[in-house]
Amino acid sequence: MIIQIVRYRSGLDEDEVQEHFEERADGYRQVDGLLQKYYVRYPETGEVGGVYVWDSEESLERWRAGNLAGTLAATYEVEGEPEAELAEVTLVLRPGELEA
Repeated sequence: MIIQIVRYRSGLDEDEVQEHFEERADGYRQVDGLLQKYYVRYPETGEVGGVYVWDSEESLERWRAGNLAGTLAATYEVEGEPEAELAEVTLVLRPGELEA
């Protein structure tokens, strides 16, 4: 299992960002291999983003190559480059809830 954290500064106001989060949620529900996605806001920096839980790195790479992943910058009027980091999950606190 892979965790991906993406954060960025948006040129939109908080309400507009939230609207886009909600509008795009159904599209993410259809992404193969995406076990969960959390939409997040960083109040201390004004950034927003997502925490993605993937069943495998292969699923993440397929998503990166697809159209939905490529629309982030335009949809949220991203200022600068989004920050992204990956981590492997080594232990799940509540087995069965997100395991692939």
